[in-house]
Amino acid sequence: MSTTAEPVALGVSSPVADVVAKTTTTVANAIAKTVAVISSTVSTSSTTGATSTATATATSTSPTSATPTTSTTFAYTPTPTPIQSASASLEDGGEKLSVKDLSQALQHFGIVDYLVFIAMLAVCAVIGFYFGFIEKKQKKQKLAGKDGGGGAGIEERRGSEALDYLVGGRQMKVFPVALSLVASFVSGISLLGTSTEIYVYGTQYAFILVTLAISGAISWYIFLPVFCNLQLTSTYEYFQLRYGAGIRNLGSVLFIVGTMLWLPVALYVPAITYNQVTGTGIHVITPIVCTICTFYTCVGGLKAVIWTDVIQSFVMFGSILAVCIKGTFDVGGLGVVLQRNEDGGRLNTPEWTWDPTVRLSMLSVILGGTLHKIQSSDVNQVSIQRFLSLPSYVHAKRCMLVFTVLLIVLLSCCSYMGLVSYAVYHDCDPISTKLAAAVDQLPSLLMMRTLGSLPGLPGLFVSGVFSAALSSLSTGLNSLACVITQDIVRPLLKKPMTERQTAFWLRAIVVVCGFSCLGMVNVVEKLGQVVPLATSTAAVSMGPLLGIYCMGVGLPWVKGKSVLLGSVVSFLVLAWICIQAQLAQMNGEIRYPKLPVSVDGCDYDFDNHTVHETIHKYRPSERNIYHLSFLWYTALGGFICTVVSVLAGFIFGWEDLNKMDPALITPCMRRFLPNKNYEAVNMQDLFKRKDEIESQKAS
Repeated sequence: MSTTAEPVALGVSSPVADVVAKTTTTVANAIAKTVAVISSTVSTSSTTGATSTATATATSTSPTSATPTTSTTFAYTPTPTPIQSASASLEDGGEKLSVKDLSQALQHFGIVDYLVFIAMLAVCAVIGFYFGFIEKKQKKQKLAGKDGGGGAGIEERRGSEALDYLVGGRQMKVFPVALSLVASFVSGISLLGTSTEIYVYGTQYAFILVTLAISGAISWYIFLPVFCNLQLTSTYEYFQLRYGAGIRNLGSVLFIVGTMLWLPVALYVPAITYNQVTGTGIHVITPIVCTICTFYTCVGGLKAVIWTDVIQSFVMFGSILAVCIKGTFDVGGLGVVLQRNEDGGRLNTPEWTWDPTVRLSMLSVILGGTLHKIQSSDVNQVSIQRFLSLPSYVHAKRCMLVFTVLLIVLLSCCSYMGLVSYAVYHDCDPISTKLAAAVDQLPSLLMMRTLGSLPGLPGLFVSGVFSAALSSLSTGLNSLACVITQDIVRPLLKKPMTERQTAFWLRAIVVVCGFSCLGMVNVVEKLGQVVPLATSTAAVSMGPLLGIYCMGVGLPWVKGKSVLLGSVVSFLVLAWICIQAQLAQMNGEIRYPKLPVSVDGCDYDFDNHTVHETIHKYRPSERNIYHLSFLWYTALGGFICTVVSVLAGFIFGWEDLNKMDPALITPCMRRFLPNKNYEAVNMQDLFKRKDEIESQKAS
């Protein structure tokens, strides 16, 4: 796509340009003041850091006779940095830097980097302000002019506030929605974790890209026709239509709990990256980012979420590509990257085995991964809500295709960044030497080594990681507002909510959930075990939901009581396995095989005893049921839910197919229903009919 066509493709209108122009002075003044503070802070910290590092280097007493095999000169600024000085002293027979000193030297974030990061946050805030105030005011004026007399007319129709806030009035464009789906699915955890996975275990996980295409095709033919034709706001409304109120409440609670536990983790992981490259405390950056995200999600609704996701998607793609391209160039080209990974055993494939306890087998990746992706990225409240923001089913199919392609491209770049990481650190593993304090800090370490000498690019990378977190957070908050309002609040009220009440509840839920996530970040930091526990909780909730969705559209004869029993059994079994597995990992009872690493080329001091224990004393544990591959969790939950529900049908009976609405069943299964006379209506014609009926009632 050419750069000249981008503004047209993104639908950038003149009102947005006017808003940006009007707010330029305010933003510029704020940035100028911020830069002044940051500049003085950075200058002071840089001088102090250089002095302390130089002192530590001069007083180090660890002798060395090894010659570095690779260059580790990081030219962050035109003036010599501590690492450059250390490299020069090594060439003259000087002493080595310690791990602590080297880690401090890598905490380099210049003024340009801060400006890039601030600009990303400022753009998000401006977009939220526009859709929350300017665009809404223009819409009211336009509708008032049509209806005459200053009346609100169409704007006052019941449900218009929820329709506009939650699904963008069902008038969104395909490409922005596809980018929003990519940004929502790829969180900071995925952005950093994928490359780390490739570095530690090889390219086995990269085969998950195949499952993205398979899951997209299944969703295209099986699930999208049902949800898009029903035109519901919450997917759990479908549960009530298909099963009854009990399953709707269960699905809503599972989604709310799983999302509230996952969002703080998604916010905490990029905060660690920011802390590593800047030295800024987590409790300083997370309130700022969370407040801005809550603001534009609260005032702008789904439109603001989607358009900020578009900006954040470009930032994510740009940051990953910058690291991949510069890293490949630094090590000597693509051939060197592939050769070093082949020599290190990283170019591997999943094992061909039926054993479900193998961490990544071909069966678990293809079958388990496909079922996991269907539930996590194609069939859930977050994804369906965006598909329903499009005008028709045809647009939804196009969006699914574009979303799948873009997601494959982005995760391919993340996987390649893992190969670049190993090519750079093939003879000096930073995880073993504890240069990377946490495993997921490896990508940010690579970024500072690769892009540290180029002003603005470290800021771009950190912005990309935070963009992934912001998109996930804003999407989760908007979906939580939808589910809580439509599935929890509305059924409890005796009278339908007015437009003013709907607007209040939607925004109040976003604010409460947003700041609740901020408070839970403190819990995640203090109780580090919450991170894997939250991941397992997501799998525990997705397993039963997958079974509910699949039986809803594919097994019309299964009743709601049977599904409720199957869901509860599935949840309890998965919860037991996941909790026991996490406890075993915390106690060191579960240890998966790792690929070999080396520290022979390190030119800095580290704890030899710790490294020897990490590399040479590590032994995989004996496998049992709690070694079950993480890709099997969702598939196992869906399988248990389906089997128990079908067996329960012999107790509770079967659904009367004569009363089954064909619209609730996927088209390929409608042949099993009794013949009924129903007409397939185009979405645009359906909306026209609804408008005509509402106009007749109003008159």
